[in-house]
Amino acid sequence: MALETVAENRCFDGIQGVYTHTSDLCNGPMRFALYRPPQALAGKACPVVTFLSGLTCTEENFTVKAGAQRVAAELGIILVAPDTSPRGQNLPGEDESYDFGSGAGFYLDATQEPWSKAYRMYSYITQELPEVLKANFEADWQRQGITGHSMGGHGALTIHLKHPDVYRSVSAFSPIVAPMQVPWGQKAFTGYLGEDQEAWKAYDASELVRARPSKAKILIDQGTADNFLKEQLRPELFEKACEEAGQSLQLRMQEGYDHSYFFIATFIEDHLRHHAGALTA
Repeated sequence: MALETVAENRCFDGIQGVYTHTSDLCNGPMRFALYRPPQALAGKACPVVTFLSGLTCTEENFTVKAGAQRVAAELGIILVAPDTSPRGQNLPGEDESYDFGSGAGFYLDATQEPWSKAYRMYSYITQELPEVLKANFEADWQRQGITGHSMGGHGALTIHLKHPDVYRSVSAFSPIVAPMQVPWGQKAFTGYLGEDQEAWKAYDASELVRARPSKAKILIDQGTADNFLKEQLRPELFEKACEEAGQSLQLRMQEGYDHSYFFIATFIEDHLRHHAGALTA
């Protein structure tokens, strides 16, 4: 599990690092950011929260814009921020649109050629990246949480619902909660998974929660001024599914907030405290 250090910077008495490694699942180099709080540097086994970013993003967006390190340092939380897709695969159409291909892995395992050769972000996040992390960093791997934004919120919800014993806490900012019913999801699922909509259900949080609600309390923040709210995000669909399934959900509609990282920076402290509370309960 060889790891190359791209950068390490002192931050709130911890270390914010960026690293790269060769991924078999994603057919090439993958980057991720990892923040180690001062408690981890002192030898304490700290809990881990993974943040999955949205369309067009890399590991840098959350790391630089969210302002999460201050609270993570206070709470003793390790933050992991992976990239959002494989890069440089030279596939036809890979770089032609913002919502499919590069920067748009959708945290699923593609089954359609040529995407299935590298676009396996679900297995990368849940299998390969954890192996790399465990081989190179000390942490309390029994206490993990997951969160994310937009496409990454979709990833966080689906991964938690499939692995509630691994990712014990979950939250999301402006998540795509019902991708089967919105244009972003329909485009990605058709391209990566094919036309069979039964296969799509494995990556749709509203479908998954009906089949396998978790014991966790899900926290979602959604801005009312988000220009993607009505067409692409539709949190009311997930809210209804949670009600039907008996899933604990706190959906907070935040007046006047949009889809940007200004929104995430405003409420990231609440989310990290939500995870800290769940992971230390």
